[in-house]
Amino acid sequence: METSDIIKKIRKIEITTRDLVSDLFSGEYHSLFKGQGLEFSEVREYQSGDSFRQIDWNVTARHGFPYIKKFEETRELNVMFLVDSSASTLFGTKGYLKSEFITEITAVLSFSALSNNDKVGLLLFTDEVEKYVPPTKGKKSALRILRDILYFEPKKSGTNIKNAVEYIYRLIKKRSIIFVISDFLDTNYLDSLKILAKKHDVIALRIQDSAESKMPNAGLLNLQDPETGKTFTINSSNPKLREKYNKAVIQQEADITQQFRKMKIDLVTLNTDKPYAPELMKFFKFRIRMKNQR
Repeated sequence: METSDIIKKIRKIEITTRDLVSDLFSGEYHSLFKGQGLEFSEVREYQSGDSFRQIDWNVTARHGFPYIKKFEETRELNVMFLVDSSASTLFGTKGYLKSEFITEITAVLSFSALSNNDKVGLLLFTDEVEKYVPPTKGKKSALRILRDILYFEPKKSGTNIKNAVEYIYRLIKKRSIIFVISDFLDTNYLDSLKILAKKHDVIALRIQDSAESKMPNAGLLNLQDPETGKTFTINSSNPKLREKYNKAVIQQEADITQQFRKMKIDLVTLNTDKPYAPELMKFFKFRIRMKNQR
């Protein structure tokens, strides 16, 4: 992709997501991902209604009148995006490739983090960690993340979520918000993800194309695994084969939902043929509701 094309595409995504960020996400994002502590702001004279627990006794003794300490919420958070760049994301049947869907969702969330004065970082992975951008603040950081996702050409084609999760676990010491954005067409990553979730707030965004969930009745199909390059032929007109495939998909859905629930990691499934904004908003509101009930 030429540099001018990348700039145009970044600009288009920025314009497309701007209203969504300001109108829909800013309030919910701010409520959900509040700062993680308090820091000293100032001392002021005691006023009616103030808690006696806030009295600064040293300042009070010097002035002969009660003074209290004021604290402000520490707003700054680290928000990391672990983005799947494997070959399976280069699939799409409804106007979006999964990779394009991932890019736009990452844009919305990174600009929301930016409006919340947070730091944003990026890790791109296939079956190895391909690129790491440490968390930084400012609009340039969000735009750089977009540029890196759009411009990036992975060296590998496979998927290894475990490697990416273990890499970020070793690297990031401060508790962070970590979005893992992938189609999760992988195995052997659950234990590492569970360990990561004990240290950080992990949110899994699972990107799907509707064509992956149901086999069409389309006769003989020549198929290729995009990650391994292996090819094979199936007869999709065979009703028993279609039924077997559809049952396997349903079972896979049930298994992954149960596994993430047991790990207490939020899993949001987003389909490329449906608007992602309502689903993300529903998730944000649900988490805010659950948080307020604790």
